[in-house]
Amino acid sequence: MAAQSTALVINLDQLGKDDIDMVGGKNASLGEMISHLSDLGVSVPGGFATTSNAFNRFLTETGLLDKINNELKTLDVNDVNKLAATGKKIRTWIIEQALPSDLEQEVRQAFETMSGGEDIAVAVRSSATAEDLPDASFAGQQETFLNIRGIDNVLIAIKEVFASLYNDRAISYRVHKGFEHEGVALSAAVQRMVRSETGAAGVMFTIDTESGFDQVVFITSSYGLGEMVVQGAVNPDEFYISKKLLANGKPAVIRRNLGSKHKKMVYGDEGSTSKSVKTVDVEKQDRMQFSLTTEELTSLAKQAVTIEQHYGQAMDIEWAKDGDSGEIFIVQARPETVKSRQDSNVMERYVIDTTDAKVLCEGRSIGQRIGSGKVRIVTNLNEMDKVEEGDILVSDMTDPDWEPVMKRASAIITNRGGRTCHAAIIARELGVPAIVGCGNATELLVDGQDVTASCAEGDTGFVYEGQIDFEVQTNSVETMPELAFKVMMNVGNPDRAFSFTQMPNEGIGLARLEFIINRMIGVHPKALLNMNSLPREISQAIHERIAGYASPVDFYVDKLVEGISTLAVAFMDQPVIVRMSDFKSNEYANLLGGKLYEPSEENPMLGFRGASRYVSDNFRDCFELECKALKRVRDEMGLTNVEIMIPFVRTTDEARQVIELLEKNGLKRGENGLRVIMMCELPTNALLAEEFLEHFDGFSIGSNDLTQLTLGLDRDSGIVSHLFDERDPAVKKLLTMAIEACRKQNKYVGICGQGPSDHPDLAFWLMEQGISSVSLNPDSVLDTWFFLAGEDKK
Repeated sequence: MAAQSTALVINLDQLGKDDIDMVGGKNASLGEMISHLSDLGVSVPGGFATTSNAFNRFLTETGLLDKINNELKTLDVNDVNKLAATGKKIRTWIIEQALPSDLEQEVRQAFETMSGGEDIAVAVRSSATAEDLPDASFAGQQETFLNIRGIDNVLIAIKEVFASLYNDRAISYRVHKGFEHEGVALSAAVQRMVRSETGAAGVMFTIDTESGFDQVVFITSSYGLGEMVVQGAVNPDEFYISKKLLANGKPAVIRRNLGSKHKKMVYGDEGSTSKSVKTVDVEKQDRMQFSLTTEELTSLAKQAVTIEQHYGQAMDIEWAKDGDSGEIFIVQARPETVKSRQDSNVMERYVIDTTDAKVLCEGRSIGQRIGSGKVRIVTNLNEMDKVEEGDILVSDMTDPDWEPVMKRASAIITNRGGRTCHAAIIARELGVPAIVGCGNATELLVDGQDVTASCAEGDTGFVYEGQIDFEVQTNSVETMPELAFKVMMNVGNPDRAFSFTQMPNEGIGLARLEFIINRMIGVHPKALLNMNSLPREISQAIHERIAGYASPVDFYVDKLVEGISTLAVAFMDQPVIVRMSDFKSNEYANLLGGKLYEPSEENPMLGFRGASRYVSDNFRDCFELECKALKRVRDEMGLTNVEIMIPFVRTTDEARQVIELLEKNGLKRGENGLRVIMMCELPTNALLAEEFLEHFDGFSIGSNDLTQLTLGLDRDSGIVSHLFDERDPAVKKLLTMAIEACRKQNKYVGICGQGPSDHPDLAFWLMEQGISSVSLNPDSVLDTWFFLAGEDKK
């Protein structure tokens, strides 16, 4: 301990992580970082803190402790009206009571020393002696006051912080978590303000908050003071940074998501607790830009990793960028208490079929779960009793004050908020799925309406009309039996990549580039290459979509890089086979601007697709953008686990042309370990397997198209679809030819089509044929794996 337990006030630089009983978790952490991490590049504003002894003396010497305990003895915290009245009464008692004279004098002296007689602005932050515990985060339970000026206002703010121990949310939370009220004390930190009102601020985690994937730093950011992000009052920008790429000195920002950032909190006209800050609109040109540069994100992530390494655990960190100096500061750090504590050997997956479901609204997903029930629109705390067990709580925004009712809900939906705000942390802790930042959910949804809120489909959460059945799958992956071949996965959605790493796997056997284009870009590449000649309405729509990126072409390439690098980082130690775009002409036409450039074909399945597109004069420039993205991922970011797959190669001459085109664009087969795989999905590919393999490093069999083209049928036709079967003897004969040709030349051969996912017996047959790998849809990996292990034993 840095000082004796009788101290009333102590400087932050005299504190360490073992002083939680004296100054609470947050303030002990501030002292720890100032003392031990300053020389390692972690910047923390200095200041001082009142101690738990000061708080306890304040309550006991004034007689407040007995009065408070008597009020709380008979309180039913589930009665939200009684809870609100009791909390308000206790807080009023504390605020109206004078501080002990010796405590006031020590605060005055510490503030004078800190300010040096200057008129400085400070933040007065709360820190409780029971918080950030393994099973209870206490996130957002007490208050923070920003831009406090003058010692008299500082003293008032300290009492306001003390009073916040008895916020409605804090009282209820302690009861539900089994903590005695008198067993928790409060410390107030007085810390020099960071001028983030002219810069930016936010929250970062050294872990993915939704999947628990621990190889990234997740950063949220918005303009102005950080309370807007912490409170969930604004939809912030989101960023993912790879720890390994950061350590290797490579470009490490792998994902960017532009938030709306409509409002920001800035300094108010006075330095008192009631008027120290105000909320103003953000200019449109600023909203349409990212609030942090690549260099700033890199600096932040480095500080986050340093903090995590020092504490030896995943961390939840608040930060602020001084807009005047450009410096970035850490203003709070505490252990992450939800995802890092979960058993990684037990997988819980929520599965839902939304094929015919109507999407009512969407936002950012919290929790990877699904909830259904009746909508209850709540506009303020006084309406909390409207929400009954199993209802869907819908509001403009929530904060930790709503914790007493959040646990009743089967899901939470808000107009505003980000995935790192306090309410989101509480929702994860309670195990309640939440969809935040929907924009206008309170207008789109109707009170009493049946809906289903799904957070199980990636970063985006969807609110569907009606109560849709869903399944919860729980599997243990602790002891997976060995198989004779590798089990890889088909992953099209980068949003879910981090979650899928929890499954046993040997990498990604098929990453569809068209999924990234459709989901993350949504614009035809030709339209981006020809922005100056587009019709006005299409041009305007594209300009909105590419906000935050340097140019239309940069947007396309950068988004491809983000999607590919996210998959590559998630499966860093395994191969990630990226198939170049394989849209048909009708699918490309559905992209923004696509109808201007796509032909009308009677049968797009057999038309302008795959390799034929790449080598054609009117699509080659689009293909070259894909090459540019892959070259950046492999050469600049160093993600050489990324391999390339070429789809729908009709002739050996097309094969030759594509390989030459790749080389021309800096993707030479064999250079820097690059493998180029061919999609074996045409009968001619199997029949001339040895000739095609002269140009490629192996085959990945596409059983869907191979079956359709072998049997001469359209599997989407209800008239003949019953004949579609990848296990047909003719299909199997072609599969055997392709596998034997690859084995003869000692080249890779896998299968990434739907067949093995739908038919485990086909996967077993392929194993008997000596195939190198089977790439399965993630939802079929565990069942197929166990099936194959059982068959193998037989």
